[in-house]
Amino acid sequence: MSDEKTSLLEGFKAFLMRGNVIDLAVAVVIGAAFTNIVNSIVKGVINPLVGAFGTQDLEKYSSCLTTCGKAPDGTVEGIQIMWGSVLSAALSFLITAAVVYFLMVLPMAKYLARRAAREKAKAATEEVMEATEIELLKEIRDALVAQRGSGRSNP
Repeated sequence: MSDEKTSLLEGFKAFLMRGNVIDLAVAVVIGAAFTNIVNSIVKGVINPLVGAFGTQDLEKYSSCLTTCGKAPDGTVEGIQIMWGSVLSAALSFLITAAVVYFLMVLPMAKYLARRAAREKAKAATEEVMEATEIELLKEIRDALVAQRGSGRSNP
């Protein structure tokens, strides 16, 4: 049983020591900070723009399934569908996705494509060099064979 515990702990330690775990932890922290930026943009810029056509707080957009009214204590009576909060969340998601795509995914894809093209060109150049070297070696071989042949005929 102690060997099993040791192997589990060694496996866990190996998992933690891989670089992927650290990269993932950094990504989560940056993602959490980025979420605050996106939420601020939605609340500070998008909501007021939408508010030009209605209320400034998207969270307050709603519809009622049944007759909605206010009770004397200020609560809303009836069944309310708060579609404004869904719209706000969807806008936050779209902004986040656009920023991630245009600032991270697209540049990385272009970088990887350029890198692959350089590697392909380098491999093609090496292939041409190898072919040239082979041709040169064949010419040297043929010259040596010709020299050897002419040396035997002229004793």
